[in-house]
Amino acid sequence: MASRPSDPPGFPARRAALRLLDAVLRQGLALEQALPRATQGIERADDRALAHAIAAETLRRLPDLDALIDSATRQRLPDDAKARFALRIALVQTLALGTPPHAAIATVLPLVEGGPRKLVHGVFGALTRGGATLPEVPALPAAVAERWAMAWGEDVAAAAARAIAVPPPLDLSLQRDDAEKPEGVSLLPRHLRREPGNVTELPGFSTGDWWVQDLAASLPARLIGRGTGVALDLCAAPGGKALQLAAAGWQVTAVDVSARRLARLHENLARTGLEAKVVTADLRQWSPPAPADAVLLDAPCSATGIFRRHPDVLHRTRPQLIADMAALQTALLDRAAGWVKPGGTLVYATCSLEPEEGEEQLGRFLARDGRFSLDPVQADELPAGIAPAAQGWVRTLPGMLEAEGGCDGFFIARLRRDS
Repeated sequence: MASRPSDPPGFPARRAALRLLDAVLRQGLALEQALPRATQGIERADDRALAHAIAAETLRRLPDLDALIDSATRQRLPDDAKARFALRIALVQTLALGTPPHAAIATVLPLVEGGPRKLVHGVFGALTRGGATLPEVPALPAAVAERWAMAWGEDVAAAAARAIAVPPPLDLSLQRDDAEKPEGVSLLPRHLRREPGNVTELPGFSTGDWWVQDLAASLPARLIGRGTGVALDLCAAPGGKALQLAAAGWQVTAVDVSARRLARLHENLARTGLEAKVVTADLRQWSPPAPADAVLLDAPCSATGIFRRHPDVLHRTRPQLIADMAALQTALLDRAAGWVKPGGTLVYATCSLEPEEGEEQLGRFLARDGRFSLDPVQADELPAGIAPAAQGWVRTLPGMLEAEGGCDGFFIARLRRDS
């Protein structure tokens, strides 16, 4: 909906933020998936960015925001009440994003037009006048904290809470050892870490010397290494791993079901001068013309490992979604296994912190397909601070490399086809 002449300045961005929160919390959509529709009619890019920033910060701070709201109301507002949404948006602006209180409340009151405006104004005023603050370390949603503590321990759950309190660093994968690059810290060969910034203005961007890729996300392709044969990158979008494989000498075919997400890979191939065949297809129907020397399956998953950048996963990932993703991974893993040459390599990865999508998925695969065995990852293949599991796979968790800025949560297993 386009802005109306009667809308106060800044209101369309807050209305879009409300739509984004509703899409995530009530409909279970991903924040990025909901963004185009929620911001439809907003012409200014900075207003669209503001709507996204408000929604994302609200999702990072949701349990703490709700605790403040509940402390100031006699009767608990329903979770889906528009008044609660309006208060979340007003409070997160003032307490986390630095918006003056008068501007924060003025731009959200129209969200409850015809509703409990006095209640929203009164609760917001009572909290801000009373010196309300948000904790330095946000609280994880209770169900998430319990699930991760059970899987990985209380220390990992606590580290995850600390991780969402600060913006993640910017990781770059370098095309060559002599690539032009900005200043930063290297944690692995052909890697650079620095503070977030305007990517397109950094040295080496226009010449295609590097691309943005979280350190953990770069490990699956690194574990395949250099080669000159055929490599399949399955579920390839947005394409960082395909670029790595191409830079390592492989003849790459990158396959993904989403043409929209593959657009980023096309752009980066043109910018870097690297070559790969890009195919838009559903892996459940597509097959390669011949088996490959290396197959990388970064399977669709709950994506809970990338919660630092995508806090919506903390609120929309429930047991049924995890089970559905695990079933899809099983089907794709079985198909991908058939596309590996004898003696070839299969790398299975997910950006998930759920054992059902990692360790348990691998165990079930090895039990039903006797052609494959684990090719254990060695410590010198990984950055200092990340060690392979005793079984030979890699699991990155919150708390790892924390002093250096952390990394996403991943499960990675390298397999060899024996026959």
